[in-house]
Amino acid sequence: MAKTKEEAPKEQKEKKKPEGEQGQKAPKGQKGAKGQKGQKGAAAAPPADEPADATPPPPPRLRDHYHRVVRPKLSQQFGWGNPHQVPRLTKIVVNVGAGEANKNPKILDAVVAELGAITGQKPVVTRAKKAISNFGIREGMPIGAAVSLRGARMYEFLDRFINVTVPRFRDFRGLPNRSFDGRGNYTLGIKEQMVFPEIDFDKVEKVHGMDITFVTTAGRDDVAMALLREMGMPFRGEQPVVV
Repeated sequence: MAKTKEEAPKEQKEKKKPEGEQGQKAPKGQKGAKGQKGQKGAAAAPPADEPADATPPPPPRLRDHYHRVVRPKLSQQFGWGNPHQVPRLTKIVVNVGAGEANKNPKILDAVVAELGAITGQKPVVTRAKKAISNFGIREGMPIGAAVSLRGARMYEFLDRFINVTVPRFRDFRGLPNRSFDGRGNYTLGIKEQMVFPEIDFDKVEKVHGMDITFVTTAGRDDVAMALLREMGMPFRGEQPVVV
């Protein structure tokens, strides 16, 4: 039988191929140097970075002092048999008012940056709850910043405040002992933010003050004062407790 035209060229192509290679396909992973799929992991991986030190930070010094010294001493002083009756410090609120922020918004940005550097926590911008026409304040206008510290940051801030910031007060003779609100909370006013060592004098745009409130679970002022005294607060007319 005569071969068709289509079968003739196929036979010629098969003759050109060497024997033993006809019909053999390269196995996967051995297609060539460029497309070697099965040898992706053959190249040496870059050295991984050394793992960071995963050890937890040490506990705050004042928190350890409170559990070891302050609680037993207050229980003995006030005759409390239940350890849950002993008051504790729940939070510290640092508040800064910036009434001129409506005229110069850069003042509020500087206040937020300085408050964050002092406390180590991002502040919250406080806004006006109602409009006051005499002061040119509209409802919802930013008028300051505030930070609420709890836990380890609260004790670390209190430690720095007592041992580093308070000695930098000008003509310091002790903290006032009449600034309690009647429910065991103590509020202290500071005239200049430059008493904090975290503030750079060259970057200060405007001198402003702030209010620091120490919130406790004590329902009485005398109990709250005893708690803060044992934590190391140097009240006026008293010898401070060395922690």
